[in-house]
Amino acid sequence: MLQIVLFPSVEQTTSPVLPLAHEPDVGEEVCLSRGINNNNLEERPYLQQQYVCQRIPHTDVCGLTALPPGVDHAEWLASNTVAFFKHINLFSSALSEFCTPSTCPTACGPGNTVYVWTDDHGRKLKCSAPLYFDYAMSYIQELLTDEDVFPTKAGKGFPTGFIFLVQKVFLLFFRTLAHIYWAHYKETLALGLHPHLNTLFTHLILFCRQHALLEAEDTEPLQDLITALGQQGGA
Repeated sequence: MLQIVLFPSVEQTTSPVLPLAHEPDVGEEVCLSRGINNNNLEERPYLQQQYVCQRIPHTDVCGLTALPPGVDHAEWLASNTVAFFKHINLFSSALSEFCTPSTCPTACGPGNTVYVWTDDHGRKLKCSAPLYFDYAMSYIQELLTDEDVFPTKAGKGFPTGFIFLVQKVFLLFFRTLAHIYWAHYKETLALGLHPHLNTLFTHLILFCRQHALLEAEDTEPLQDLITALGQQGGA
């Protein structure tokens, strides 16, 4: 079970190596606007060494990713999906006052990546960041509380296509953190939450890589950060 919590203390330390994530096909569309793609540290302060090296101490995220012996793989994915949802929802809630339709008229990520929501009828909706991520969290919560998708009763199996749904959920988790890094990192710094964000993101990437939940193209907008965090481990 995921065990990252928001500790008040931080330290500068090395992070585990973050490999590239890869694998499945997912539903929502990503529109890339290539007009501006600033890669300098001013536009991407989360890459500055003084910040990228900070994480929650004494948290073995590598040890939290692998499937424990004797545990069903679907059960492991399900329990971690619930835990990630709680932590990411809690983290984004701490920054919600800074993410409004006026400050974030589009759901954007690094490199002017724009996330477009696809509704139940297949229509692509370009909406503000708070609306997009409200759609995302509501969609995930609906899945998590659906007994036919995430069963809680003994003896009830997981549905066909369960892995696909988990992949879709983790893509939305990634996009939520990508938006925070890109649009709300200054507020994250001001609140002293950047070590927690680095730890949570590191765990997410390692878990997705371990269980093939994201394509490399899905994580490309934050590949520079993945590389930087990986270098903290000496890679």
